[in-house]
Amino acid sequence: MAHSLHVPTLHRRPSHDVQSATSLRSSPHDDRRSRMRKYTIAMSIRTVCLILLVVIPDWWRYVFGVGAVILPYIAVVLANVGSSGAAEPVRPGVVPPLAIEQRRP
Repeated sequence: MAHSLHVPTLHRRPSHDVQSATSLRSSPHDDRRSRMRKYTIAMSIRTVCLILLVVIPDWWRYVFGVGAVILPYIAVVLANVGSSGAAEPVRPGVVPPLAIEQRRP
């Protein structure tokens, strides 16, 4: 008599449990680079405000003066925020059942 072989089926996780590389935080190098770019842009605008403070007469001088005083604070806050990272923490998925289970009599 021929015995039929029992071929176990492989169990796969549902697609919603699979982790995505796009849900990971950015690398420290990319994060630092992004923060430095924001800081440099804000401080460049401050430099322009300082130059315009000396060049522009009348009440506009006060607008550029306020910009030159407030922009360093804004630049530091932007630089310290860091990346937003993942929307939610990456957690390990559900452990799939064993593909080969022990036979029960």
